[in-house]
Amino acid sequence: MLIGKYDGIEIHRKEKFIYINFLVQHRVISTCSVYGGLRDDLEGIANHQLCEPLGHDRKGLEIIAESPANYLTSVFKKYGLSPEKRALLGTAANMNYAAVESQEYQGLKVVAISTGGVKKNAGRAGDPANIYEKDGKFISEKNEVDEPHGTINTIIIINKELTDGAMVRSVVTASEAKAATLQELAVHSCYSSGMATGTGTDQVGIASMLTGEIPLTGAGKHTKLGELIALTVIKSVKKTLSLQDSLTSQSQRSAIIHLERFGMDKKSMTEKICSFLDKEKFELYENNFVAIDRDSVTVAATAALVHLRDKIEWGILPENCLPEIFSSYGAQISSSISGKFERIGYYRESLSRERMGICNHEFTNFICKSFALGFSEKWE
Repeated sequence: MLIGKYDGIEIHRKEKFIYINFLVQHRVISTCSVYGGLRDDLEGIANHQLCEPLGHDRKGLEIIAESPANYLTSVFKKYGLSPEKRALLGTAANMNYAAVESQEYQGLKVVAISTGGVKKNAGRAGDPANIYEKDGKFISEKNEVDEPHGTINTIIIINKELTDGAMVRSVVTASEAKAATLQELAVHSCYSSGMATGTGTDQVGIASMLTGEIPLTGAGKHTKLGELIALTVIKSVKKTLSLQDSLTSQSQRSAIIHLERFGMDKKSMTEKICSFLDKEKFELYENNFVAIDRDSVTVAATAALVHLRDKIEWGILPENCLPEIFSSYGAQISSSISGKFERIGYYRESLSRERMGICNHEFTNFICKSFALGFSEKWE
């Protein structure tokens, strides 16, 4: 099925497969295992769903790891396409959730096609890794092939010719745009207490049409090309994540979501908060967790303290100011829950006597005490 036609390309979707045919010659830079790197001789680029996101018997992963070329050939032949000189991205994301976005400025057009899921594989650059490559194979520390659980794949098409350097720079701009998207969606790493900048298996392919005109030399943030690349990536990644993971700005309006990266979940947070409440308030809080968790003012106060905790960890704020910062902003959480902002001084004084720290246990324990302190007075 033809789902889009732009200058020099056609975008098709067939079952679990999206492919772009080049109607004219393009220069391509990609992370693909086969025909990857920088090339001028490709006839197209594609994105393929190779398995279900979770719990699938993934025998195909071993084939991909052992022979990417055989995987590429089998996929293209299955869908009736010649495998020669075509690049292929793989993912577990649903091709029906692919998002196509375009931007244009004075005849310059950029199209981005993204698929993605982040709930099980989001990570932050610099997170601890447990995969190494040896003798052409990726091996985990347990000597097993790692199973990817989430990937953001993006194909970008540009209707102007770019220099080799500008092609490389476009990858940087696209990567920064993806990281900015996850920042705006408050996506946290699954492997550390940091915010995510991508997933561990992201792939990208960028194609620029060889027009014979003077090529564009810049694709950074100061250029219109860089702006268009970023906007199409941000919009397409946000859209595909909303479809694949039901991940939206609204769905992230939750206190617990801002605390998950420190090891909290609904069960542990509820149990910890309720341990500071009497039986009557325990049951009332437990029955109304969602309403409290998603209250906008409570989310704002929680997010503020989380952000300040990060600033202390990064060294922007000195750790010797931690007691004043935590007691003041913990009091904001308590006030937001109780609705008694005139009591903020009392809450600050009460919380100043609690144990504080930026390690996960101490930080989440302090947050839960702030919740409990406010809820204990909410109906009094």
